Amino acid sequence: MPYEYRTKRKIEFADTDLAGICHFARFFVFMETAEHEFLNSLGTSVSTELNGNQIGWPRLAASCEYLTPVRFEEVVDIHLTVFRKGTKSMTYKFVFTKDDAVVVRGHMTSACCVCNPGEPVRAIAIPDFIAEKLEEAPKS
Repeated sequence: MPYEYRTKRKIEFADTDLAGICHFARFFVFMETAEHEFLNSLGTSVSTELNGNQIGWPRLAASCEYLTPVRFEEVVDIHLTVFRKGTKSMTYKFVFTKDDAVVVRGHMTSACCVCNPGEPVRAIAIPDFIAEKLEEAPKS
């Protein structure tokens, strides 16, 4: 079962600040995009329907630690791992590298929820068709 996903991101001009450095907030977008790609690779989505309900993954927490600036047109490798698989939530760990050096580390926790329009959002157990495709990464 998968517990990791790798992708790349070229830093675009719109990702940078006036100093030409990738703006800190963009890394949260990059983490979310990697999560979406990971779920798509498993045959599901961050937004899917189950038994007539809209299932989504609202954020519970997100953090980043910035070690080295990344600049316009540089390419970062993004390594997502399933850090924790709970019954109702997932925590992903992200490591961004450039030229094999770690430049950013992050974590993001999302809860599996029913997100039907006009109803309160409520956490549910991760559906079997998703849970059975995932496992926690080995702790190192």
